[in-house]
Amino acid sequence: MPPDTAKPVSAPPQEPRLEVRIAATGEDLLSAISRVLEAIPDPPSGPQALARRLGVDKVLASRLLKAVKAPDPVSVINRAPGPDPLRRVVKAAGKQGVDAALIRTATEAIDRFERLIRDEIGDRASLDAIVSAWVPEARREFELRRKQSLFKALSHLKGAHAESITATVFLAPAADGKHLDIVWLNGLFGLTRLRPGAAIKFATRRFASDLAARKPQTLAGREVEDQSDLLLAEYCSRPTPSLRAHPVGEIVHYTLDSTRFGPASAVDLVHAEVNRSEMKRTVPAGSGRKAYVFAEVSTPAKVLQFDAFVHESVYPGATPRLRIYDTAFEGVADVNNPARDIDALDVLETISPLPNGMQSCRSAVAPRYVEMLDKVCTQMHWKGEEFRGYRCRIEYPIYGAQVTMLFDPPSQ
Repeated sequence: MPPDTAKPVSAPPQEPRLEVRIAATGEDLLSAISRVLEAIPDPPSGPQALARRLGVDKVLASRLLKAVKAPDPVSVINRAPGPDPLRRVVKAAGKQGVDAALIRTATEAIDRFERLIRDEIGDRASLDAIVSAWVPEARREFELRRKQSLFKALSHLKGAHAESITATVFLAPAADGKHLDIVWLNGLFGLTRLRPGAAIKFATRRFASDLAARKPQTLAGREVEDQSDLLLAEYCSRPTPSLRAHPVGEIVHYTLDSTRFGPASAVDLVHAEVNRSEMKRTVPAGSGRKAYVFAEVSTPAKVLQFDAFVHESVYPGATPRLRIYDTAFEGVADVNNPARDIDALDVLETISPLPNGMQSCRSAVAPRYVEMLDKVCTQMHWKGEEFRGYRCRIEYPIYGAQVTMLFDPPSQ
């Protein structure tokens, strides 16, 4: 029997990973487009000069120059204009006398870029979503643009929006030494009803069924008889907006009692609510439970400023962690329920400590914010310097999100 001379069948070459193909496409674009720009006679410097020379708009020229200055090939893909605008640039460069071979190489690189988008990804938005996972600055820009689009759409669907929302919470020891007093200072600025009949509401709530029923008070210590008692009229627009309260168990819903709509309906609304012995100061030993406070995004807004001021004797040595929940499926999340971990949103938001606590704590989105903090401290007989502060500032917060600060409380 003749010897077996058959050669082993080699495995087919594996397709390079998508990340590798995207990076290779970025390298091709960077090399080809850079050489074209460098070959323009008397190369113009700056986007405005380049736009004039090539007869393209300044925005396109600016984006092109940012792309060729990108630190890595994947960033090039993120910053680069689309294939058609790139072809216009290359064609215009050819008319300026750039060598035909360079123009041909650049055109081929652009064609590969277009095939990557069309045949492998689907569209440019999907490509941006993929790249954002690998390039932090790309992800931040990607998230901001999508959140901005979401804000515009939901503003019209909900029929209302706000220029800014401030949610400020104060945690201080209660008189019994076992609980915490909690004060909420909430603001809605530039609150506008865009169409007639649209409801504007917000709420305060707690997760503590073993405590006495909630009895919100004013800063002056009076039980709330009329919801206008909660408004800080000196910080609201004039005439002072009117609120209606709708208590439901551990939740108090507030709605704007007005039927006005359109740009002239914009109001500033600031209200403060005091809840004595609202939260237990410690947790059972070994329970692993967290203490937390949160702000809900119940009105589409351009900015959310969520501040927490914690008395120096509360949670000593603990700094908060941020967790943002999607509440669409199960409603507001209890962070001590592990089943809700799956609803945590993976977004690039952070908490920053306020270096001087409540001292000189200014805000770019809330007029007279320092005065408001001073008023709370004065009315509550607190010393502002005894509080440490934390801030989470979110541009175009996601409607329906629960922005939560978690603390590790002492155990007992």
